[in-house]
Amino acid sequence: MESKEDNLINIHHFLPHRKPMLMADYILELTPEKVVTSFKITSDNIFVHNNEFLEAGLIEHSAQTSSSILGQSFFANPESNTKVIGFITNIKKIEIFALPKVGDKIISKASLISQYENICNIFCETFLHEELLIRTEISLFIQELKS
Repeated sequence: MESKEDNLINIHHFLPHRKPMLMADYILELTPEKVVTSFKITSDNIFVHNNEFLEAGLIEHSAQTSSSILGQSFFANPESNTKVIGFITNIKKIEIFALPKVGDKIISKASLISQYENICNIFCETFLHEELLIRTEISLFIQELKS
């Protein structure tokens, strides 16, 4: 019997980020147009202050969740040694409603609004249970680094 954990996709396959800047743990769902990620807030996270995950951490988490939509084309083969660089090119909108705390597991849902080559515009919302924490509309650029 397959467990729920067996269906999780390690986000390392779709993002170049590593600790301490990795702000997502698993991809729960991924298509060319949308992604759902999870992230457990730990006390050693660089964006934790006074037991809260700060606004900058929520924004970085939203960007990493969003970039995995575009990143999947660069990391189609998890065994490859592909290296990419990505940038937030524009933040059209950010609304922050609440901050999660250490020990909380947040879930983000992002959907592609538009894409032109390596540039995309993405809408993302992050939740703690049913509570909306942050809503963003963000533009990202991702490019493979040539050796």
